[in-house]
Amino acid sequence: MKTSIKQLVAIAFVAVLAAGCASSPSKFYTLNSTAKSDGSPALDCSVVVAPVSVPAEVNRPQFTVQVAPNQVAVDEFNRWAAPLNENVARVVAEDLAALLGASRVSTQPLANFSPDFRVSIEVQRLESVPGKSALVEAVWVVQKSSDKVSQSGHTLVTEPVTGGDTFDALTAAHSRALAKVSADIAAAIRAEAAPK
Repeated sequence: MKTSIKQLVAIAFVAVLAAGCASSPSKFYTLNSTAKSDGSPALDCSVVVAPVSVPAEVNRPQFTVQVAPNQVAVDEFNRWAAPLNENVARVVAEDLAALLGASRVSTQPLANFSPDFRVSIEVQRLESVPGKSALVEAVWVVQKSSDKVSQSGHTLVTEPVTGGDTFDALTAAHSRALAKVSADIAAAIRAEAAPK
């Protein structure tokens, strides 16, 4: 009798373990720089992109997707590979390096690195609608270190999702939207860097 109970417990344990292993594995995504130089002359400047903040509802490892005008869902199996604010900062820095032709662009202050410009970004909305669109709304400030003059701006971008109803396509749309935010920031930096 004792042996059959042990066998049943062992079988139940194996069944539970097998069911756990059969669940879908999580997939991880990262934003990518998509900005391209428009052919403007390279700008000899250094830039720090920090801080970057994102809304609380998307500030999590999982994708938060819009399922109705006033409803979101958290997708447990599709996740960001890094904290979203760090992901956004890195991509904007890479975009700015491409748009400005500047090699000295960082996402954090470094020792012996005195940037010419500081960029801070508050992402106010980051909406994901799988198969349809990616929306990024951001308020940003560019501050020139030499005279502390700053210029602020607001960028609202909706990018269509192309390439199917996948999280890869949705992530790519967010990357393209951030390239447009970066283009507005790059234009402000060029304006501040121009001789007065």
